[in-house]
Amino acid sequence: MSDEQAAELERLLARRERREPVSQILGVKGFWKIMLRVTPEVLTPRPETESLLDVMLPKMPTDRLLRVLDLGVGSGALLLAILGERPAAVGLGVDASEEALAVARENAANLGLAGRAALMRGDWTTGLAAESFDIVVSNPPYIASGEIKGLAPEVRDHEPRLALDGGPDGLTAYRRLAPEILGVLVPRGLFAVEVGLGQAPAVRDLFAQAGAAALSIHRDLSDRDRIVAGEKPL
Repeated sequence: MSDEQAAELERLLARRERREPVSQILGVKGFWKIMLRVTPEVLTPRPETESLLDVMLPKMPTDRLLRVLDLGVGSGALLLAILGERPAAVGLGVDASEEALAVARENAANLGLAGRAALMRGDWTTGLAAESFDIVVSNPPYIASGEIKGLAPEVRDHEPRLALDGGPDGLTAYRRLAPEILGVLVPRGLFAVEVGLGQAPAVRDLFAQAGAAALSIHRDLSDRDRIVAGEKPL
């Protein structure tokens, strides 16, 4: 290596020694079949979240228009991966963080998907029309507030708390999302949400109480319950 390269390597190693995530050091992270820009303003996309795509994509026709909603879009990982796989689909990503939306917009542009992906700052489904989406996906914050201090430094110190903190029991977001997701789905529309460890039965029950049908729980590659899916009945 040249002296300049050696100095750059030392600089990067020093950042890693401070437990900065590799994704933020490199500025990119692979997810599904796409490469995403990653900054401290967004949650680093994780392999566990790809399990949601394993569940949803086989249920999504490839030859017709689908309206997809991603609540808590972050870097755009889920929405952009879906649009990349379903060229007839269009989507809307909603996030409370304007900084996160800026990252998602950059990723949509880099992937050539900006023309099919709208991105909007908002409070979950507030202001969205009833029965306006065929598919809703979400990876909401689900870490219990009291558990955040025990997370690995890479997560606790370098990822946005807004994307982590799920309230006292980790279920605050789901209590809102269950009825709201059912409200914006068309009849027979499909949804899937990521959940934390041990939360799947409680989240399934919240969606059942909201009126969801065909509820199911799916495991990730570590054989842990990770996805709760279902549909809006007729």
